[in-house]
Amino acid sequence: MAQKPTFDYDIIIIGSGAGGSPAASMAARAGKKVAIIEQDEFGGESPNWGEVPLGAMINVANTYDNAKKAANFGLRTAAIGYNYPSILLWRDTVVKRTGAAGNRRYYEKQSISTFNGTAHFLSPNEISINRRHLSARKFLIATGTTWEIPDIPGIAETPYFTPKDTLTLTRPPKTLFIIGSTPEAIEVANLMSIFGTKVYLADSATRIMPDQDEDVSEMIGSQLTKQRGMTIMPNTKIVAVQKEGIYRRITFVRAGVERTIKVDALMIADRRAPATDIGLENAGVAYNSQGIKVNASLQTSSKHIFAAGSCVHPGAATHEILMHSRVAAHNLLHTKFSVIDKHMPLQVIRSVPEIARVGLSEDDCIRRDLKINRAVVPITIAPRSNITDDRIGMVKLISDKKGTLLGAAIVAPNASEMIHELAIAIRHGLSAEDLFSTPHEFTSWSETIRIAAGKLL
Repeated sequence: MAQKPTFDYDIIIIGSGAGGSPAASMAARAGKKVAIIEQDEFGGESPNWGEVPLGAMINVANTYDNAKKAANFGLRTAAIGYNYPSILLWRDTVVKRTGAAGNRRYYEKQSISTFNGTAHFLSPNEISINRRHLSARKFLIATGTTWEIPDIPGIAETPYFTPKDTLTLTRPPKTLFIIGSTPEAIEVANLMSIFGTKVYLADSATRIMPDQDEDVSEMIGSQLTKQRGMTIMPNTKIVAVQKEGIYRRITFVRAGVERTIKVDALMIADRRAPATDIGLENAGVAYNSQGIKVNASLQTSSKHIFAAGSCVHPGAATHEILMHSRVAAHNLLHTKFSVIDKHMPLQVIRSVPEIARVGLSEDDCIRRDLKINRAVVPITIAPRSNITDDRIGMVKLISDKKGTLLGAAIVAPNASEMIHELAIAIRHGLSAEDLFSTPHEFTSWSETIRIAAGKLL
């Protein structure tokens, strides 16, 4: 009888972010010998340079913005100002309080071996890390994404940053040119404009935020122009960039006309690419430019290797990635596999006001040839808008012809909290009548949802 091969570890997890961390802890609690490898900061994107630190700074910006507007209510706000280094100290406090940011000891306390460096598969069961070879019976790949740098003449010689680098800025630039209108681009654009930066936002698509509902895209584009003073530039092709002294010269073509702008800073936030440069060919793991290929159980083409998170789906949100990690952990530990929940997409963009969506968009319904009803109501229809003097926003609901809810989009100060009512409704097949007949507190933002549901009837 052939002897079973011996390995250094039962499970090696590549990536300590939302895709890898829960799985590592679950496997360690199950008594497995586990190693986790992190190329960057332990804890991954979310606590180190993602929605936690960026969210902290956006909250400060929102507070500052509201304080400046408070003169409308009779408050004396003429002397309101900010100290950016102090804001950065607050951001650092928030990051530290997560407990996960850069925290190698978090894993070591669970008897998980930790390695800092770039993993590379040598064979289906062996990787190299810092010139050291490690083997495992099973693997989980949770390497996340990187920002794709477009092939623009001069880009290699021109200083630029990505949303990840935004948090390293010691002060807001006077002028900023952003390539792309992804959620991260919109969040950074809002943040910097509130602190006084003149922002130019360019996208090659015919409208900014092309992945969002068109009504949302139009409202946000108008708000960013009128309220924030941004220059919004859809249908724009960047043809060259170059460093010119302390400035960056951006050359672009729009409406057939070539123009040039000089700015203090350039940010690229157009497209995320899955981080797959880890020798996957040597492990027999299939992948393409869209990510690592997996089945519904997150199993790759090599049966003992699983993959989770944004290296599988580059647009995945943190809540979705955490679910992936838990499913992958279960399947690494058991022979009877779980599958990822085919739930509807849920996304929040922490601009000011917030943007949230769940389920199908109107464009999704058109592509699927679904017959739908739609209702769009401005938030000004709700008493809360009058009370707080927030006048920009809307709720959009989409249902099938029987009234069953299919999708929703919200632009409102508390959109990130409002959207969960609609997520439950869509997930459980509730109707517009169900929503409309459910009591909503009269002066809450959610009253706007009830009014929109009534319009669907």
